[in-house]
Amino acid sequence: MKALVLEQYDQFACRDVPTPAPGPEEVLVAVKACGICGSDVHGMDGSTGRRRPPLIMGHEAAGVIVQTGCGVSAWRVGDRVTFDSTVYCGRCSFCRRGRVNLCDNRQVLGVSCEEYRRDGAFAEFVAVPQHVLYRLPDALSFESAAMAEALSIALHAVSRAPVTLNSTAVVVGAGMIGLLVIQFLRLAGCGSLIAVDIDADKLGLACALGADEGLLAGDAVLTRIMTLTQGHGVDHAFEVAGIAPTVRLAVDATRKGGTLTLVGNLAPTVELPLQAVVTREVTLYGSCASAGEYPTCLELLARRAIDVGPLISAVAPLDEGVGWFQRLYHKEKGLMKVILTP
Repeated sequence: MKALVLEQYDQFACRDVPTPAPGPEEVLVAVKACGICGSDVHGMDGSTGRRRPPLIMGHEAAGVIVQTGCGVSAWRVGDRVTFDSTVYCGRCSFCRRGRVNLCDNRQVLGVSCEEYRRDGAFAEFVAVPQHVLYRLPDALSFESAAMAEALSIALHAVSRAPVTLNSTAVVVGAGMIGLLVIQFLRLAGCGSLIAVDIDADKLGLACALGADEGLLAGDAVLTRIMTLTQGHGVDHAFEVAGIAPTVRLAVDATRKGGTLTLVGNLAPTVELPLQAVVTREVTLYGSCASAGEYPTCLELLARRAIDVGPLISAVAPLDEGVGWFQRLYHKEKGLMKVILTP
């Protein structure tokens, strides 16, 4: 089969590799669409330590089952599916409590790290366990379905915080996940919704997708947030960048007794303004991946309650993936989600 292989850091090749054979509890999926995730782009240069070559990356995918293992009974050849990027064991204490994103034996498709290696979906075929599969609604395209993984992360983040009708919220970082968080907060009934970013174009898109205010990051941004919230700060802050300055802003923008949900995961450590969190009793929530949100996301996509169209910048053949990775890595203006079609 053809696959886009990270052969060395910063070096891809689209070449023939052996087609994976599904195990007894697995299915083989013919990949019809696979999105390039920001984690793939960040990982291609070795900086994250979680994309060690040689590796087939890709975990935001949808396709058609072409083969089933001998232990698979609920799925058939021809079924249109997507799948969780998290491969959880289903046996540990966290899985038994439904917190599959915290699985003790968690693996992620398209990741190679010290603990494990699992090829992903930038290929014509990928083998995945049957328990991470989800059936696609008939009306949903493969390209839209490939967005379900990103949606599930955003929905999980919003569900972590006790958002109520007419709450005020700020989303710091209007990238892919931030823009989806904004849409879910609007669906949840947020009364006043503020987006913050360094890119004016992204802020324009944030407002088109549900934010009431789009604020350019800078010295005056906190003052403006306080003005918009009568000096109190927001009820709920969502930090979706993962670097020290944005974490600081999110803390400072949160009212006494409010919540801060940390979604961004770019830097392994950041400085936390501890006294501000403690003395104002800000509740911190971490948000990792997703835990069962896929069916809701697929339903919302199918009835277009969430709009992913403006977020898809390009749909391109797999053999053009090398160029698209480079364009994303170099932060070409205006590029959001690129979907490759094996």
